[in-house]
Amino acid sequence: MPAGFTESLYVFVLAGFLGFELIKRVSPLLHTPLMSLTNALDAIVVIAAIIICGRHESNLSTILGAIAVAAAFSNMIGGFLITDRMLRMFKLSGRKKQ
Repeated sequence: MPAGFTESLYVFVLAGFLGFELIKRVSPLLHTPLMSLTNALDAIVVIAAIIICGRHESNLSTILGAIAVAAAFSNMIGGFLITDRMLRMFKLSGRKKQ
């Protein structure tokens, strides 16, 4: 394995662990704003994955890039749908009180 791959894998595992630990401690009241932020970050991940996939450095990087594009894109779309549904629920509960 190339040295760059090992370093990249280390950074990926560390980022995943830190992200999990940070999001686990978020108050439930902040989940909707946090979901909107993660949707924006997923859009950046999709662009980076497309760049990695398009370089064609090796078959492994192309396959992993394609998997990253699919995973990040589906996560981004799902996040937008969930955020939209949560915001509609808040709007409906606000109208009933008035």
